[in-house]
Amino acid sequence: MTKSLTLGTFEDSDMEAVISLWQKTGLTQPRNDPEIDIRFAMAGPSSTVLVGRAGIILVGSVMVGHDGHRGTVYYLAIDPDHRKSGFGAKMLAGAEAWLRARGVWKLNLVIRAENRDVREFYLKCGYSEENRILMARRITKA
Repeated sequence: MTKSLTLGTFEDSDMEAVISLWQKTGLTQPRNDPEIDIRFAMAGPSSTVLVGRAGIILVGSVMVGHDGHRGTVYYLAIDPDHRKSGFGAKMLAGAEAWLRARGVWKLNLVIRAENRDVREFYLKCGYSEENRILMARRITKA
């Protein structure tokens, strides 16, 4: 297994591989269409999808965006065959760099409560929990 990861910006030809990766890693939800999420992120200047390749194989992705004040990361995924390789931290660093290049100084994360491994990953990457309540409401049908 190669230990190097090359980061790049999502291309339309990556669609099938990225969606497959998200499905393989349990990131898709019945209420969200991943292709719609990707196309929405790629349509404007305040969000993007980064992909990571080990050689020519797509093994990672991260969606990153900002509201002009704070950044948010979504869909950080590493192929299970390439976990524990540092690729997740490299993808996260790529998302952070993308935000810094746009003047964004803070990154917020939303983690499902049952996802303890992901919580531990972000803690190891220097993130901390903040005493906030996240509230949401669907305003359209997905």
